[in-house]
Amino acid sequence: MYVLGIETSCDETGVAIYHSKHGLINDLLYSQIAMHNDYGGVVPELASRDHVKKLVPLIRQCLHESNLANSDINGIAYTAGPGLIGALLVGAVTARSLAWSWQIPAIGVHHMEGHLLAPMLEANPPSMPFVALLISGGHTLLIKVNTIGNYELLGESLDDAAGEAFDKTAKMLGLGYPGGPKLSQLAEKGTPQLKFPRPMTDRPGLDFSFSGLKTFTMNALNATNKSDQDKANIAAAFQEAVADTLSIKCKRALLQTGLKKLVVAGGVSANKQIRAALTQMIKKEDAEIYFPRPDFCTDNGAMIAYAGCQRLLAGQHQSLEISARPRWPLSELGRC
Repeated sequence: MYVLGIETSCDETGVAIYHSKHGLINDLLYSQIAMHNDYGGVVPELASRDHVKKLVPLIRQCLHESNLANSDINGIAYTAGPGLIGALLVGAVTARSLAWSWQIPAIGVHHMEGHLLAPMLEANPPSMPFVALLISGGHTLLIKVNTIGNYELLGESLDDAAGEAFDKTAKMLGLGYPGGPKLSQLAEKGTPQLKFPRPMTDRPGLDFSFSGLKTFTMNALNATNKSDQDKANIAAAFQEAVADTLSIKCKRALLQTGLKKLVVAGGVSANKQIRAALTQMIKKEDAEIYFPRPDFCTDNGAMIAYAGCQRLLAGQHQSLEISARPRWPLSELGRC
């Protein structure tokens, strides 16, 4: 089965083709970072318009490079939510229209399930069950993955997600968009001289809270001369605090579930220090850790194609109704 995957939840247009037996056939991505950089963040209307311009040409290119015709595609998977409503609708309308024209099924995929299953695209995928840490600009979740579609929420952010905290802290430090990667680059030039708090690690539970780190960052910044080195040191301390907090919570999740496998996915999972902290913790726990390749940490069509393929193979079907859900709790996702 060839499945065409479409990802348009935010500021990246992703298209991929996945085969149920042969794996990933092709994966293309167009990023809008340069366009949104002038505004210091994503402008939803501009994002939607750009998806309209880029999506169909990317689909044509993906098919051409894969030496496939429209008639070779057996199903279409698209991101139905969560995300920016305008951007989601571009992908949903395109997917549903093509499916109707090509007379094949189309299925809406949960964006976070796509990230959750991204490591399954690697040559050495994890076996289930496992604990998954999803860290992105809008979500920080700890999930027990029993089987595909069977997920148990263990903990989540009560305010800012980790990626959101990175972006807001980067803005305080006068860094550009996207803030997270720029803060990480700056942190490499500093030393964590200040001791930032590790939020909610002094109490039981697996929930997260990163909003307090922003206040601590602002107070720390105001207490310095705001030199480039001061900012680099603060960036290093902030990043270390986030990495340690995630590591502590993941260790608790493994102990609570009794599992020995941790999957880390989402855009923030590309952060080098977070990867290093989690890998060090996993070695001490004599467990295993899995990351998707950097290209599959950020939004992409490959993860959507894979997740959609699994649901189509399980016999799931949806009506021709075009729908998108800007807010869609993972707990409401149906099983395969």
